[in-house]
Amino acid sequence: MERVLADDMPALVNGMKRELDAVTAVLSTRWSSGQVEGQVTRTKLIKRMGYGRANIDLLRRRILSSP
Repeated sequence: MERVLADDMPALVNGMKRELDAVTAVLSTRWSSGQVEGQVTRTKLIKRMGYGRANIDLLRRRILSSP
């Protein structure tokens, strides 16, 4: 964090100062949102594959039946 704050990139420095609590939490905890992000990515992929020809019922069945 010290290297970023000392760097000559004002947008990065300002963003890091604004989100300091979030950055600190990410660097100091073991928790990760990777599993959730993976499920969201998979759901979006299934949704894109059925774009224009699937309704919500078919989308739901495909999401629940996919591995």
